[in-house]
Amino acid sequence: MSEIPAGHFSVIHGNLVVNVPRNIFKGNGAAIDEEKAAPFRDMLKHRYPWLTENSLNILMENARAAMIRILDEETNGRSLSEELESRGRPDEAIRHLKKHLEKNPQDADTWYALGELLCRSGRTEEGYKAFARGRELF
Repeated sequence: MSEIPAGHFSVIHGNLVVNVPRNIFKGNGAAIDEEKAAPFRDMLKHRYPWLTENSLNILMENARAAMIRILDEETNGRSLSEELESRGRPDEAIRHLKKHLEKNPQDADTWYALGELLCRSGRTEEGYKAFARGRELF
């Protein structure tokens, strides 16, 4: 397997391995910037002419899902937790952060993110405890 260029990650689509540039995503998130993604999609169409429009859409959705996993790993659960909360699933977001804190209980930033999420969910007492735990770690 060839080396992945800097600023890229690999996505597997059938037997095809595609190096996806991280700069096709908006900001620090996993939303695809269609304007930035258009040249990448065009390159894929020309390089792999057998890919249908539907296949390209699936490949891009797989890239977005991979980016969510990468960001989540890089942020110790905070990225996916934000995504879950934005989709109206705060309980899942809270469980996700707690799962990451089981693996890395010394992560002050994740304790703070958990505190914010708990407070926004109306669980202020738990939220304040999470904030306090995060402050202890600084």
